[in-house]
Amino acid sequence: MKTTPPRFHSRHHAGHLLAQALRQYAHRQDLLVLGLPRGGVPVAFEVAQALRAPLDLIVVRKLGVPGWEEVAMGAISCGGHRILNRDVIRRAGVTPDQIKAATARELRELHRREIAYRNRTGAPDIKGKTVLLVDDGIATGSTLHAAIQVLRAQQPTALVVAAPIASEAAVESILPEVDDLIALHIPETFGSVSQWYEDFDQTTDAEVKRLLALASQPAPPQDSASSRQLAPAPP
Repeated sequence: MKTTPPRFHSRHHAGHLLAQALRQYAHRQDLLVLGLPRGGVPVAFEVAQALRAPLDLIVVRKLGVPGWEEVAMGAISCGGHRILNRDVIRRAGVTPDQIKAATARELRELHRREIAYRNRTGAPDIKGKTVLLVDDGIATGSTLHAAIQVLRAQQPTALVVAAPIASEAAVESILPEVDDLIALHIPETFGSVSQWYEDFDQTTDAEVKRLLALASQPAPPQDSASSRQLAPAPP
């Protein structure tokens, strides 16, 4: 008899647990952890801290169906790279002008966030690196598809997607595009990412900047880091 996976207390709690599943990547000199803002950054922060890896981010914006913005008809990422879900667009009757307007709007927000978070635009330098691309959950995978295409063009040594929770459909669509995909839970009935968290408050721009700044500080001594990795998951 199959049971429903437990919910995570918070994104930080989920990140702590996810790091345990990614231990094989710890201490690699070529490792880089990338979070997807905003919600993926607290998860990625915990992964980077536990694996003693640098943390950065890649900004990707979902293109929502007009009037039903929570449904993704595509996504746009740094450099203006865009992917579209033609099936969703056709079923929703979205016009070319609406696609153009949504793209322009989200591109402006994407640039604003890049400057706010990283003080520059463009994707991080990942050539020759093993990249862990982390989000707080994967529902449709449209945002990740856009990020993956941008990152693949930079020729990383390996590209691994990791998330605490993912839908079966998203996993099936993403797996052929990456070297590995790690998800703690892949439930038969997914619903939304938020339902798998007890605390799913919106991550703010200020929190993203705070975590990036904290991650850039010198690493603690080895024994302290080891204790952190082996500590029980925080509430």
